[in-house]
Amino acid sequence: MAIDPNPAPLGECDSPAAVLAFARSQRAVADRAEVALLEAAVAWASMHSVDCLDDAACLPGAEGEIAIAGPGAPLVTEFAPLELGAALGMSSDAARAMLGEAVELAHRLPRTWAAVRAGSVPAWRGRKIAANTLSLPADGAAYVDTHVHAVAGKIGYAALDRLIEEARVRFDPAGAEEKRRAAADRRHFDLDTGRVSFGGTVVVDGELDLADALDLEDAVARGARVLGELGCAESLDVRRSLAVGEIARRQLALDLDTTPTQVQGLSKRCQPRQVVIHVHLTEAALSGGDGLHLARVEETRSFVSADQVKTWCANPDAQVIVKPVLDLADVDHTDAYEVPDRMSERVQLNNPTCVFPWCGRSARRADTDHVIRHRHEREGPPGHEEFGETTDPNLAPLCRTHHRAKTHTAWTYTKLDETTYLWRTPNGIHLRRDHTGTTIVTI
Repeated sequence: MAIDPNPAPLGECDSPAAVLAFARSQRAVADRAEVALLEAAVAWASMHSVDCLDDAACLPGAEGEIAIAGPGAPLVTEFAPLELGAALGMSSDAARAMLGEAVELAHRLPRTWAAVRAGSVPAWRGRKIAANTLSLPADGAAYVDTHVHAVAGKIGYAALDRLIEEARVRFDPAGAEEKRRAAADRRHFDLDTGRVSFGGTVVVDGELDLADALDLEDAVARGARVLGELGCAESLDVRRSLAVGEIARRQLALDLDTTPTQVQGLSKRCQPRQVVIHVHLTEAALSGGDGLHLARVEETRSFVSADQVKTWCANPDAQVIVKPVLDLADVDHTDAYEVPDRMSERVQLNNPTCVFPWCGRSARRADTDHVIRHRHEREGPPGHEEFGETTDPNLAPLCRTHHRAKTHTAWTYTKLDETTYLWRTPNGIHLRRDHTGTTIVTI
């Protein structure tokens, strides 16, 4: 059934068929927009292709060149994805992935690309095909393109994956064998520490060898039983979970160091691995006032209850370090280029992540950047004579990629206050980054 190019407005749809016709027409509009977006990405990559730019575009030690698609596709300048991502409201990593898939389609999957542009293959499906052929050699990608383009809009995921796997086996047997070996062994043990519940718990999932599983079950059961005998009033399930923590800390520590100890007959014992988390509490939570109090855990970017933090601290194996409270509104100054630890800590507390538009990398693993470059910096925009100081109002955390982009290219930003930044892309797009996120603004 053909799609009505001029359906009635949704408010005038007075029947189920009319609503469906409106929905299908909007889906068609969205599909065309997604194709146009991929076409724009291909054009952007072409403008930033290393082959079409002079040597000054990639200065040694500054902006390099990167392969964002499979073998044979053109290389692009290192920072090309950054401004595209900023314009589209996505992170640099997401923009790089989209740019790579667009280039893969245009240069290594021409038949599939033609089908996407003609509307017979949805853009999202074309991107999926491209994402799966990035690692294939050129002849493998050509094989997929030849056999997939005519049916890519009709077949399901399983059939598509089989075609791509067949190409991998035919044209990349070593890679296919490595993938087969990895898939043959399904053993794993995952702790999802990136997602912590409000109660301070995480999900554990695993698949073990039977012998290992029986040993682990015996150790966990024994630990839960001992905890019960010692007076722990928790349920059996809770005691089993506590036993796993005890095992991790002390019971099954394996010492592979065979160096003799000083005392004959005594073996060394591994110290438990130090796990460091940064927990932020309010004064009310510390004083134990009435009501529910929250604590922010930097490493997981989540909140737990203050009572859970007290439980962690009460563990006899826990080493608690209480740092003095920093006045986040305080301002320090030094004549040196190097940023003192106290000043860097305050910048990180005010801005937990890199302050580049839509970046979410942790500030604790980022560089502390001089917003207006310091006179001791060796590099900077040519002819730029303004210098800044090492002081809180002139500092911000930037991850290494975005720090280099700001240093070596025309990206600029202004610090409006301790948590608000106004960025300008090389092509004049302005973005406001604050504690709520990133928005494109009109100046």
